[in-house]
Amino acid sequence: MAKLEPLLKGLVFPEGPRWHGGKLWFSDMHAHLVRTVDLGGQVEDIVEVPTWPSGLGWLPDETLLIVSMTDRRVMRYAGSKLEVHADISALASYYCNDMVVDGRGRAFVGNFGFDLFSGGAQKPAELVLIQPDGTARVVATGLEFPNGTVITPDQRTLIVGESLGHRLTAFQIEEDGSLVNRSVWAELGHAVPDGIALDADNGLWVASPLTRELLYVAQGGKIQEKIECDSMPIACALGGSARKTLFVLLSDSINPDECRAKKSARIDIMEVPIAGAGWP
Repeated sequence: MAKLEPLLKGLVFPEGPRWHGGKLWFSDMHAHLVRTVDLGGQVEDIVEVPTWPSGLGWLPDETLLIVSMTDRRVMRYAGSKLEVHADISALASYYCNDMVVDGRGRAFVGNFGFDLFSGGAQKPAELVLIQPDGTARVVATGLEFPNGTVITPDQRTLIVGESLGHRLTAFQIEEDGSLVNRSVWAELGHAVPDGIALDADNGLWVASPLTRELLYVAQGGKIQEKIECDSMPIACALGGSARKTLFVLLSDSINPDECRAKKSARIDIMEVPIAGAGWP
């Protein structure tokens, strides 16, 4: 297995990595920016989102969707100005975080469930489905900090990392987007799954920031690869021309003020043998 090598340094807090159009798109959350970087390290700032950008995805017409965390909305951006795609503040318990958008433009959005940064009492959270027309409803409840989310290539299974549940949870996706037949995809012990990336062998790369590990996990929970990191891996994505470049987003802190002061977060990359699959 190749080693992680630095691609981009000096970030505030990178999240929501997505390979799209020959570049890695990501949210530099506490810098309030959606940005891109190519494999040569060239960076472009795309749009400012003052209320913390997180999960990213695209509608079928290439309109960018962006989770706006603190006001619990999903915005759309087609190159000129931000517009509200869906306001889910009445559906999501607390700050929204990651999102996966499927091939039909349906977005599944998680949230914290409680005030994490102020040490609030832990509470379960929901997954909210947003249809391409912006209508929204809750499709799953009782999740322990739903975070990184993927959808299999056949668009029939959604897998979400429950960060505070220390597990990966799967749902069957119904034709109308409902989530049914909940099951445990993998128990992860002490690991805390944040961002995840699915490959063509149905394996998952899992960023576990609090244990400073990057894991490669098979369905059922077998850890097939473990990479110890010198910083907290927040999220990961598979991209590149063959979709075999693993991008790992790392930060020394999750505290917003510390992140803005240090600007020590980074993106590392390495080549892996199995290509990415599904969404994002």
